[in-house]
Amino acid sequence: MVARSEGEELLVWELKANRIPFEREVPVCADRNWRFDFVLPDVGSNRPHWLAVEIDGGAYSGGHRRGAAADSECEKMNRAAMDGWTVLHFTPAMVRDGRAIVTIKETLGGEWA
Repeated sequence: MVARSEGEELLVWELKANRIPFEREVPVCADRNWRFDFVLPDVGSNRPHWLAVEIDGGAYSGGHRRGAAADSECEKMNRAAMDGWTVLHFTPAMVRDGRAIVTIKETLGGEWA
């Protein structure tokens, strides 16, 4: 079981309140154990998914972005970019104050904008 952060749980509530479908803990690539926190629906492209959201929970606490973990995170984001993903990053503070959901809706466009 993956530990869920406060920021992730709040974003779940906001996505549901805005009727934005999502999946959680979606694999980034088959040959590594990388996962996106959230994957949102395809809106207007031919890909099954294209928008991923990462909640950077350790941004203010010295979290997991050090040493080999930082290298792995860079590799994950580079692989995602090479595979055509758009990845949005937010801190828990950005989820709490509404910046995350506003940015997500603007990125999705269409009925969510």
